[in-house]
Amino acid sequence: MTTELAGRTALVTGAARRLGRAIALGLAGCGANVVIHYRASERDAHALAEQIESMGVRAWALRADLAVGQELETLIDRSRASAGTIDILVNSASIYPSSDFGSLAPAELAESIHINAWAPFVLARHFARQTQSGHIVNILDSRITGYDWSHVAYHSSKCLLELFTRMMALHYAPNIAVNAVAPGLILPPEGKDESYLEQLKDTLPLKRIGTTQDVADAVVFLAASRFITGQVIFVDGGRHLAEADRGQDTY
Repeated sequence: MTTELAGRTALVTGAARRLGRAIALGLAGCGANVVIHYRASERDAHALAEQIESMGVRAWALRADLAVGQELETLIDRSRASAGTIDILVNSASIYPSSDFGSLAPAELAESIHINAWAPFVLARHFARQTQSGHIVNILDSRITGYDWSHVAYHSSKCLLELFTRMMALHYAPNIAVNAVAPGLILPPEGKDESYLEQLKDTLPLKRIGTTQDVADAVVFLAASRFITGQVIFVDGGRHLAEADRGQDTY
């Protein structure tokens, strides 16, 4: 367990469930206080806050709909009012709608970009205004090196967030380090079970499925680093190495 995060405070968006939850627990396990952002998962968020506080650190559950301008624009200020200065921002919240290249509509693209790229951009901007130093970690997707033909709007938004990550790293240097983690086969999509991943694991160089702990460990590593910025860590069993050649697969 790293000790560099002890006493720091992190805001994790989309922290009530799935990857966000694991990231919040990973940071708390290293001594960080955690602001748990949620939109609809109120019960899960408050249960997570109780669990984190049982670990000996502080936790706060804050609701915000990142699609609503005022709620997005004020989330950092609300977090600071509850928890004090935010030292770490993890942009984990995202949406994953199906969308086809041939029928993609402007509204579909705009919705995914707003939640998956614009919201992290806005939060990073407000984060930078309230701290003299800190870390931002954006959650991407290992498929940014290739194509996702069944989720074109989502895929486009994650590619844009990767661009923003590099631009942020330059713009907010030297006081704020900005990096990203790109998970691969970690959790099945909503509505699928583990068998869905089992069918795909042999396509990976490492031929095994990752865990949410693998992602959380990568986030903790970046949040504690003193000399890394502008990087993407692929937590995907090597999937990104061959992604561009896979063509129109469906995952």
